[in-house]
Amino acid sequence: MPEEPGAASPAEAPRRRRIGRGWRLAIGVAILGALAVLVSPLIGPVPIPPVVVLRILFGVADPCAGYLSHAYSCVAAPTIVLEVRVPEILLGLIAGAALGISGAGLQGVFRNPLADPFLLGISSGATLGASIVLVFQVGIQEADLFLPLFAFLGAAGTGLVVVLLARNRYGSVETLLLGGVAIAAFLSAADWLVLLYNPELGLQVDLWLLGGLGSASWSVDAIALSLVMVFGTLLALYGPELNLIQLGNDVAQSAGVATTRVRVTVILLASVVTATSVAFTGIIGFVGLVAPHVIRRTVGTDYRVVLAGSAITGAAFLLAARDVSILAFPTSELPIGIFTAFAGVPFFLYLLYRQSRVVTMGSGA
Repeated sequence: MPEEPGAASPAEAPRRRRIGRGWRLAIGVAILGALAVLVSPLIGPVPIPPVVVLRILFGVADPCAGYLSHAYSCVAAPTIVLEVRVPEILLGLIAGAALGISGAGLQGVFRNPLADPFLLGISSGATLGASIVLVFQVGIQEADLFLPLFAFLGAAGTGLVVVLLARNRYGSVETLLLGGVAIAAFLSAADWLVLLYNPELGLQVDLWLLGGLGSASWSVDAIALSLVMVFGTLLALYGPELNLIQLGNDVAQSAGVATTRVRVTVILLASVVTATSVAFTGIIGFVGLVAPHVIRRTVGTDYRVVLAGSAITGAAFLLAARDVSILAFPTSELPIGIFTAFAGVPFFLYLLYRQSRVVTMGSGA
């Protein structure tokens, strides 16, 4: 019998079920992320009743009435919530989104599921910039300004060097990856050389390397959000070109994609977005590695969706790491990079295991 118009073929039905399941998972991730945003203000090292926190957020005139009797606690609670917790949460969302979309862009350019924003030595450049400030006391009276500035310049400068390598029309993806590894090794050696000048300050650099949200403030959030919105949006516009690049350079070029130009632009934008995150939060690893894979496994490999979805997932992941770190150690402010590593390393090993069984990412990666 002929198939009814609009009826799915036997081969099409499993694909539709897989797509439907992926979108349901994506909606579930979005809901969990929204819940994390709502719950995060209630979590902090200083115990404040959740009802008081909600009253502060909703602008109730006397939020402490009936819950906090101590006058000092009542005065400090709004400051803690509005000047510490909320800016910290916003910075976590901004940094997570930056790392997520950067990781997705680089994985698309390199067609390598193990690529992440720090693969090209960006973290080493930022570390060198931070070490120069801390060791040589550059503008130490204005450390809140000079530390992120030098970290940003170091990270963005490293990305610029990689971009110059990428401009070579005969440079392969493998050459870029190896070049990034070489640049990272050189910058790490330079960083150790700087630390030898004042080894006692090495601990400060190590703590900065593990990442954190302690620099959060409304002004910091405004600067970070502006940069990530501008350059992240430009990066997200390259979704169609990245889709064609997944088919190979020859296919992409035959479809009218200037692969070298796209490669250079995406790497540059990803470097600037990553540098923005690193400048204010330090090195927070694995967010840019994990977020794109979660999206690809839920809604597919269309980079028009993967780029935006990775930003959302990265933001939720980093915010969840912030909450877990406080719940696990409420009396100590531990670097968030520790918790993202605990979650990211097993995932990374799983990817290595999968890579040993498949050659390319494909639709199921």
